[in-house]
Amino acid sequence: MEIEISTPALLFPAVSLLLLAYTNRFLTTGQLIRALSSQARKGEIGEFKGQIENLKKRLELTKWMQFFGALSLLMCTISMFCLFLGFYIFGKQIFGLSLISMCLSLGISIWEVYISSNALNLELKDLMEKCS
Repeated sequence: MEIEISTPALLFPAVSLLLLAYTNRFLTTGQLIRALSSQARKGEIGEFKGQIENLKKRLELTKWMQFFGALSLLMCTISMFCLFLGFYIFGKQIFGLSLISMCLSLGISIWEVYISSNALNLELKDLMEKCS
């Protein structure tokens, strides 16, 4: 199968938007951590241990999501450069690795969404108990 130099370029818009979404997740997690830290400093200490563990895990997953997303973009660029220079076999292999990297990034993203959803469900459960 032959691929043209424009084939890896098709991932550029998707990867850029994905990295923007990942950055927004990172910023939101950072805001939650800062809010929790502020509450703890004010002495409003509740049951934070579970939340802290959850936020630490989400932060770690977001780091890896961003890493593999950026790696995918870098490999797309290298792939295009290899194709430009006429190294078609190497360019196709690098592009394949780029796709694998993007799949890893998306898989980790799904995992992070799952963890975030569970955390929100726990918050809703606590809220329901307090309202009852």
